[in-house]
Amino acid sequence: MAMPSWFSRLRHSSKWLFNSMRLQASCRTRTSSNSESSKTPFPFWSSSLLPISVAVSAGSLALYPQSNLSLCEAPNANARTEFVVKGSHKKVPQELIDELKAVCQDNMTMDYEERYNHGKPQNSFHKAVNIPDLVVFARSEEEVCKIVKLCDKHKVPIVPYGGATSIEGHTLCPHGGVCIDMSSMKNVKALHVEDMDVVVEPGIGWMELNEYLEPYGLFFPLDPGPGATIGGMCATRCSGSLAVRYGTMRDNVISLKVFLATGEVIKTASRARKSAAGYDLTRLMIGSEGTLGVITEVTLRLQKIPQYSVVAMCNFPSIKDAADVAISTMLSGIQVSRVELLDEVQVRAINIANGKNLPETPTLMFEFIGTEAYSREQTQIVQKIISEHNGSDFVFAEDPEAKRELWKIRKEALWACFAMEPNFEAMISDVCVPLSCLAELISRSKQELDASELVCTVIAHAGDGNFHTVILFDPDNEEHRREAERLNHFMVHAALSMEGTCTGEHGVGTGKMKYLEEELGVEALKTMKRIKVALDPNNIMNPGKLIPSHVCF
Repeated sequence: MAMPSWFSRLRHSSKWLFNSMRLQASCRTRTSSNSESSKTPFPFWSSSLLPISVAVSAGSLALYPQSNLSLCEAPNANARTEFVVKGSHKKVPQELIDELKAVCQDNMTMDYEERYNHGKPQNSFHKAVNIPDLVVFARSEEEVCKIVKLCDKHKVPIVPYGGATSIEGHTLCPHGGVCIDMSSMKNVKALHVEDMDVVVEPGIGWMELNEYLEPYGLFFPLDPGPGATIGGMCATRCSGSLAVRYGTMRDNVISLKVFLATGEVIKTASRARKSAAGYDLTRLMIGSEGTLGVITEVTLRLQKIPQYSVVAMCNFPSIKDAADVAISTMLSGIQVSRVELLDEVQVRAINIANGKNLPETPTLMFEFIGTEAYSREQTQIVQKIISEHNGSDFVFAEDPEAKRELWKIRKEALWACFAMEPNFEAMISDVCVPLSCLAELISRSKQELDASELVCTVIAHAGDGNFHTVILFDPDNEEHRREAERLNHFMVHAALSMEGTCTGEHGVGTGKMKYLEEELGVEALKTMKRIKVALDPNNIMNPGKLIPSHVCF
């Protein structure tokens, strides 16, 4: 159960936001009806009783088949985060097991430990009452097609599995069913150096892909948690620290090949960099979290590896000063590639975890890229901005080894939180607001977080208004759980009151469904459900995710 590394690094992304949440707790918590908390009388397939999660950020977050699901359930006005997602059980037909065996042969298992590992939340406090009834290891598009068709015929849920790095319960299997492990489909199918694009299978990780691309002077610019795979990154519409310069997954995917619930395959676009032909099916599938189909091929836009880079770091007396500098830097027109903010609690965690002696104050980190002269010019401009906002201890590095050491501070934040509370779990949030609102949201959030008895750290992709709060709590302590949830609600409602979003890059899954009606409105959710029903009439694709169960039309 390889939880530590992935778990910690994902957790870094939710600490920030929670302080700001409380102030906005007055904001409505209306139909927070979460898939998890919804008590749907759906027949589902699963025999075990343990949590199931993982697999989103990596492989392909593809589907959660659900059959006979109610299309309209009464909203629960008092909905709250459920730590165990409920679901009903229906035994998988022996006929389906035999048919899958004929397709997958030895690449299929009903071993309890294997099913538990595929259904257990490794990077999330979310759990489900059931785990997959069987796990199949898809090796080709042909196998995916047959598996999907068989599950649709028997109305059995499907949950694709990849890198197991998601944190919002995207791949929980509350109704059991079939887990499709996509990790074997990780080939690079075609590289077009002159076109600066690459065609890959969904199971390849972004880090593996960049190792492959480096000799060609190219790289894929999104950098979520280690272990994340391209398929899962598409499914969750993820981003990372480089999004401030290169955009999110929606901006870097040219086209997809997707198998719908019926087994039909669609190619969402050509390989052209621009197209105005028809509906944008690529963007429809990006962020659909496996509720519309299984991704089997991805064409990605690539970038040239920067000629030169400078990494800089500085300290501030308050979190607001640091956030103000991030905003001023973006308004200056400087094209930074990274602007990352750590609060003093996160820096303390890094010191404890790694034996460092960094000043325990709010810290900003920058990366500037381009030619050597341009990178240095950017550094000098930002240094001037910092001096006007009470910044101090400005240091920068140009030597490759020194840059790696300096940037390692930010990377270690992903694992360092649990050095302070090794036996706790983390509730991670991921709000994002218009850039002009960032300083206010962070300041309000910090006040609330600092007043809490729980240990909370803040990490932000400050250049695009996205910040994370990691709230450490004892899962066996009911008061801890209530306090963690209170902070989470506060932060989300504060962000929504500023025309922000409940999730900037982690996705909805089961954990954020309760906020969607307040953020998007019921008509938008009804439209989503119409699309879902049209493409997945038997509701076998990752059912109970993304769209609140009370939404009907």
